[in-house]
Amino acid sequence: MSSRLAIVGAATVLSGDHAAPLLPGTDTIICDDGLITAVGTRDDLDAEIADAGTVVDARGTTIAPGLIDSHCHVVLGDYTPRQKTVDFLASYVHGGITSVVSPGEIHAPGRPHDAAGVKALAIAARACFENLRPGGMRVHAGAVVLEPTLGRDDFAELQRAGVHLAKFGFGRYADPSDGVDQVRWAQQHGITVMCHSGGASIPGSKPITPEHLRELAPDVCGHINGGPTSLDEAGVDAVIEETSMALQLVQAGNVRSAVRILHKALDTGQFHRVVIGSDTPTGTGVMPLGVLKTVAELSSLGELDPAMVWAAATGSNARTWGLPSGFVRPGAAADLIVMDAPWGSTATDALGALRIGDLPGISAVVTAGSVRALRSRNTPAAARQATVSPELPHLEGAH
Repeated sequence: MSSRLAIVGAATVLSGDHAAPLLPGTDTIICDDGLITAVGTRDDLDAEIADAGTVVDARGTTIAPGLIDSHCHVVLGDYTPRQKTVDFLASYVHGGITSVVSPGEIHAPGRPHDAAGVKALAIAARACFENLRPGGMRVHAGAVVLEPTLGRDDFAELQRAGVHLAKFGFGRYADPSDGVDQVRWAQQHGITVMCHSGGASIPGSKPITPEHLRELAPDVCGHINGGPTSLDEAGVDAVIEETSMALQLVQAGNVRSAVRILHKALDTGQFHRVVIGSDTPTGTGVMPLGVLKTVAELSSLGELDPAMVWAAATGSNARTWGLPSGFVRPGAAADLIVMDAPWGSTATDALGALRIGDLPGISAVVTAGSVRALRSRNTPAAARQATVSPELPHLEGAH
């Protein structure tokens, strides 16, 4: 039996690219060996469909790149010790999240601060999640938490071990400005640095102001709309106007601030810098629908094209962190979802639902070219359910 997957019958296909968020005239996607290999029409791809081992029929609904949660607090395994919850990542897949980016194991009990322990935790987390796909999702883990104990040579060691993520904001610095060296050394060794911003979020952390952000110059301003406390508007505007760092909007922040930042970025030609995450699980809780909810809130309250906002949660995240997924195009990782307006909505399709603030119903989730979920157990039911041939009874009853 062929391992090829074909998804057919879409009325709308989102690209993941904010500059051209829709793929007009497209209704079919072909996936082989975990990658998207062809995008086009059913007529043009008839031979590829005939050779597929599995065919998903979207039945006139919407195909989109799977959501990327660019701020998900994973700890070793599919477990969050702060919330004492297991299998939360597998549940996030049912919220349309096909990959997550970790900001470091900051919630690990007894987290070390010495250089050897800091490096060991990052390297181990990365290696563990290379071998673990909860619910089929890809976890980009192993972010090193920057500490004053780390020297330049430590970052060379981390680079050799494959670590390419870092988080600033939870190390034992007397003043956040003291971390400039570690941020620069990380960046010089190919490591993307996300920085906490705003008020302190857990005991032992410190507020990070716009002045700190400009001095530290990380690659990503984490939760610029608050994590959970938002920065002042003048400071946010300075970050947008005077830096080039990515602007991360999260569910666990301030929604009013998020909408304002979104419009500021759009009005100043900086929308490409906007990325979306959930910043969960934290005190806000475990939120399988956190990213989907953020897309709906920003689309409806911000009165913006939901296909563009979807791109901020997919392709823009992929560009910022150098990830293989996030786009519907040949060569991208075959991480996709099928969705529609939920039962009872006044909208007639998924984008219409997002535009009025309704959460779409997800009827299929695909990661690495394999169907992982049908009929999401977390979203409302889709008005039109995708079908799959041959049937996958083990997934049909999984909700």
